[in-house]
Amino acid sequence: MKKSTEVLLAVSEEIGLEVNADKTKYMVMSRDQNTGRSDSIKTDNSSFGRVEQFKYLGTTLRNQNSIKEVIKSRWKSGNACCHSVQNILSSRLLSKNIKIIRYTEL
Repeated sequence: MKKSTEVLLAVSEEIGLEVNADKTKYMVMSRDQNTGRSDSIKTDNSSFGRVEQFKYLGTTLRNQNSIKEVIKSRWKSGNACCHSVQNILSSRLLSKNIKIIRYTEL
């Protein structure tokens, strides 16, 4: 892992990019929970911290590669969306046709 990090830093420097060590973290995904137990990777002048989970494009990824948390998170998001429009859909101020169109677009 340390060698891969050093390669990343070298290649990014060659093309003119700078890796921000304070914002860059890493995560090891494995079925074996003891894999890569070190807390950080240290290179010559940088240190990268390890995380157990992070959110990417609205999906929470965990190091144990489990789909259960992803499904639970999406289910909660769907429920929050339905509850947020509940007052609109139950209002008598909107016609039935408008409600059907709004409901099918969600």
